[in-house]
Amino acid sequence: MIIPYQKFEFIIEAIDELNLPYYKGSTFRGGFGNVFRRIVCALRSQDCNDCMLRSKCIYAYVFETSPEYHPKKSNDPSGTPGMVFQNNSAIMNMHKYEKIPHPFVIEPPEGNLKTCPPGERLNFNLILVGRAVEYIPYFVYTFDELGSIGIGRGRGRYKLLMVKKADARKLVYSLKDKTLRQTDPDYLELLEDFKPSGIMNSLSMRFITPLRIKYNRDLVVTPEFHILIRALLRRLGLLYYFHCGNKKSEWDHKSIINHAMKVEIKSSSFKWLDWERYSSRQDARMRLGGIVGEITYHGDIKPFLPIIQAGEILHIGKNTSFGLGRYEII
Repeated sequence: MIIPYQKFEFIIEAIDELNLPYYKGSTFRGGFGNVFRRIVCALRSQDCNDCMLRSKCIYAYVFETSPEYHPKKSNDPSGTPGMVFQNNSAIMNMHKYEKIPHPFVIEPPEGNLKTCPPGERLNFNLILVGRAVEYIPYFVYTFDELGSIGIGRGRGRYKLLMVKKADARKLVYSLKDKTLRQTDPDYLELLEDFKPSGIMNSLSMRFITPLRIKYNRDLVVTPEFHILIRALLRRLGLLYYFHCGNKKSEWDHKSIINHAMKVEIKSSSFKWLDWERYSSRQDARMRLGGIVGEITYHGDIKPFLPIIQAGEILHIGKNTSFGLGRYEII
């Protein structure tokens, strides 16, 4: 299994005072979604499910793709690549869900700072997965436009100074020349032939942003190792299928999960963190709490490391497009 991705660092500078909530992921993701639709959507007043243009719409692919009609690569030279619909509702029980995983993650600025004075800089990250890496020009342009409209309470404006490739620090975009530079994707290579090592060791993880994983229909407050692995297998498998070429993973889920159930929790320290966001589409406030903290597992960890390291980049659980489910191996 090979998952192409790119991680970018966006650097902005406040023009006005920016008044931001405690968790800034909802502000950046919500503002981005509204401006993105305004830029690329031809029929903004329609619901995507009823729109005759959805098979050619980047917004529908990035934000509104349904598992019942997911785009695949087109062989028609007159068509837009990646925009031919097919029925995929049976893939990994996706008929139970309305939307497939978004092919992007926004990691908001870290820290508890709620007020950013004019001239102050903020950094946030954007991760694009699979075919979405081709659309980085749209993301850059949208965040640039969002700056002129404003974000947060009072609609504080900012200017997009530059975009860099997060790992190599390669310049992708600069306000000085307004030129977008091409970058090559990175790749997550995950072996699908799972083999236990028989070596017992420990693994410690720190969950940085709220983790929202459901198991047996309830949100998990202490993630057993097998629950963590179940969530990672599902997320990586769906991202791979829907955004990287419509191929199913060949993981033996039952064998992997049975082995994961033998790994125990050595220690854990979590707290529940509640935060709210306003959804303009639903015209309602939504509470999206989750756990943050640290946990140490003990057992045959080594065979699971590639999967866990992939999740370290692509996040885990619900609401990852807001930046939730971010963790690091410590």
